[in-house]
Amino acid sequence: MKRKWFWVAVLASAGTCLTTGALAVDGVKIPMSSVNAEGIDKPVGSITAVDTPQGLRLTPALRNLPAGEHGFHVHEKPSCEAAPDPDKGGAVAPAFGAGGHLDPDKTGRHDGPDGMGHKGDLPSLTVDKKGKATKTVIAPRVKLADLHGHALVIHAGGDNYSDQPVKLGGGGGRIACGVAP
Repeated sequence: MKRKWFWVAVLASAGTCLTTGALAVDGVKIPMSSVNAEGIDKPVGSITAVDTPQGLRLTPALRNLPAGEHGFHVHEKPSCEAAPDPDKGGAVAPAFGAGGHLDPDKTGRHDGPDGMGHKGDLPSLTVDKKGKATKTVIAPRVKLADLHGHALVIHAGGDNYSDQPVKLGGGGGRIACGVAP
C-alpha cells in the first residue's frame, strides 16, 4: 500500500485564520491495459483506489476506450491474460485469466454494487466521447484489502446488474484489465 501526502489549507472563518498541514491518504494505483485474444495489449491508464467511510473510491484516469457505459468488476484471479472461456466452448477470450466476478460468499448472484450478490460488482464506468474515463465511483461493499490478489476488469458494454436477459448483466467481452498489487 502506498501512502500519499497532500498539503491542505483550511480557512477557519471568513479569511481570518489559515491553517496548513499534511493529510495522509492510503491507496493504490492500478495500471490498466487493453486486452485482446492474444493477451495484454496497450496501456490505457490507471485506476486509483482509496478506502473511504462510504466504501472504496475508484478514480479512473483512462484513455482510448469506447464511449459509453461499461461494466466494471473485481474478478477472482490476479491475471489479465487471455484464457479459455467455458461459456464459449473453451475458445480463448480476452482477460479470462481473471476468472469470474469476485464472489467470496458464493452467492452466485449478480446484484450490483449495493446488492448482496457478487462482492466484485462495482458501479459502471462512464467513458466520454473522447475515450476518457475520469468520473470517480464508490463501491460501498468493497475495501482496498479486497482488491489484493485480484484483477479489475472493464467490459465492452453496460451492466444491468441482473442475469436477465443476459448472464452477468450483459456487459459482454472484456476490453481492459489491471491487477491490484
